[in-house]
Amino acid sequence: MIGFALFGAGRIGAMHAANVATNPRSRLHCVFDVHTATAEQVAAAHGAKVAPSVAAALGDPAVDAVLIASSTDTHVELITAAAKAGKPVLCEKPIDLDVKRVEQCRRDIAGTGVPVQLGFNRRYDASHRAVRDAVRRGDVGALQLVVITSRDPAIAPMEYMKVSGGIFRDMTIHDFDYARFVLGEDPVEVFATGSVMIEPALSAIGDVDTAMVVLKAPSGALVHINNSRTAVYGYDQRMEAFGSKGMVQSENWRPTSLRRWTHAATAAQDPLLHFFIQRYAQAYVDELNAFIDVVTSKGKPEVDFEDGRKALIIADAAWESVRTGRSVKVTYG
Repeated sequence: MIGFALFGAGRIGAMHAANVATNPRSRLHCVFDVHTATAEQVAAAHGAKVAPSVAAALGDPAVDAVLIASSTDTHVELITAAAKAGKPVLCEKPIDLDVKRVEQCRRDIAGTGVPVQLGFNRRYDASHRAVRDAVRRGDVGALQLVVITSRDPAIAPMEYMKVSGGIFRDMTIHDFDYARFVLGEDPVEVFATGSVMIEPALSAIGDVDTAMVVLKAPSGALVHINNSRTAVYGYDQRMEAFGSKGMVQSENWRPTSLRRWTHAATAAQDPLLHFFIQRYAQAYVDELNAFIDVVTSKGKPEVDFEDGRKALIIADAAWESVRTGRSVKVTYG
């Protein structure tokens, strides 16, 4: 069994802890969080111990791999330390908010040979993955359009928004990675626009809550991404690929497929699943299984550090497009 050290025991860290602890191929060995009480609570729930420090966790021979679910500003430091300690890493997105720090991290870990997998969970969602697979098989013919709808059920607190890096680095970055996943090529041009339609205070920090992005691939295929921080009807996640032979779609998930016909509504359905932890519950499990496969086989992750770096580069280009009102060429270095 793969022994895990978990760094970060907040909401998403607690979810990862449960997945590790219940997976028949892994066990949660230790937990570290700067808030000791939080680490103690998560560790106790799964029979793990609390690590007194990051260094202690990385130096523990019972730790075979590391899962990073701490705040974004700690990711580079933790990835670097884990890689230099020879511990494979599964890290939540993004690598960092500053591409210069990401580039430095890439240089720092280049010689370690340690696999680093990024937590772009949409790749592991069965329906979204089926869209990519259909495109690869040629089911839609020559790919022409990819349409991604991603809308949160409610805006996060301003305390979080101030440190999130903005909508493109925090939210749309998932969609940038998924676009690359479906396209099978790297976008070379981006046009983005955004508005403050939900939370006026975002204007003061240079962020938006409503956005549209168009990406252009070398093949000429176009990607349209639309985002909102607040969809009153629930967590809206839809993907579509259109080509010369037809179209495939990944629709929203609901608790059941039941429909009701009453005096009050026609063909009413269950509400959408609440948020990302519910919607992508199985995707997180499959993501973990893919990482365990990498650790046991000493292979290469499907979604790795380079994917995280490129998604952030696209996000930066999107912000430049918003600032300038122009299309921006994307270069990856």
